[in-house]
Amino acid sequence: MDSLLRTAVDVIVERGFANTRTADVAKAAGVSQALVFYHFTSKDALLAQAFAYAAEQDMARLHAVIDSNASSVEKLKKLVKLLAPTGRSKSWMMWIDGWSEALRTPELEKVSRRMDLRWKEGLTEVIANGVADGSFTCDDPAGAAWRINAIIDGLAVQLTVHEKAISRKQAFDWMRMVAAREVGLDPSDLA
Repeated sequence: MDSLLRTAVDVIVERGFANTRTADVAKAAGVSQALVFYHFTSKDALLAQAFAYAAEQDMARLHAVIDSNASSVEKLKKLVKLLAPTGRSKSWMMWIDGWSEALRTPELEKVSRRMDLRWKEGLTEVIANGVADGSFTCDDPAGAAWRINAIIDGLAVQLTVHEKAISRKQAFDWMRMVAAREVGLDPSDLA
């Protein structure tokens, strides 16, 4: 089933959620459409599970940073860098298109909301731990995590959808500046 989900992710990135058919996934995977429906009850279930599969790869990278022995400052620095898109990021293409399709597909909305909240919870944990160990000054770690994510999400959309609207360096500098300000650091501390 993993190979079928990996193939579905590739097809979705190429065609978009709205234009992906189960027949496209079956053809790309070299299997019958009946086999796709054997594993997934509907096209919406396939799309939601493919999104979850791709997002879980991102979650694994998030938790590798959170679970590391790095300092709170180093963890925040790594998370900002991890969240910032590089090139035509397959991950960001999935998230952006997934958010859009979630407006019309309840099953996908539930998955994208759950995954998005997990990102924010992970960042909240890093900030709260940094406050507890004296690395950060922040009265509202959850609010800070939401604001940091909001700026990163917004700039990632610009970088992914409107290529060359702003430079990657400028976007990353802004992301780093917002994250630093939220936790009482100088932006150079996250460089």
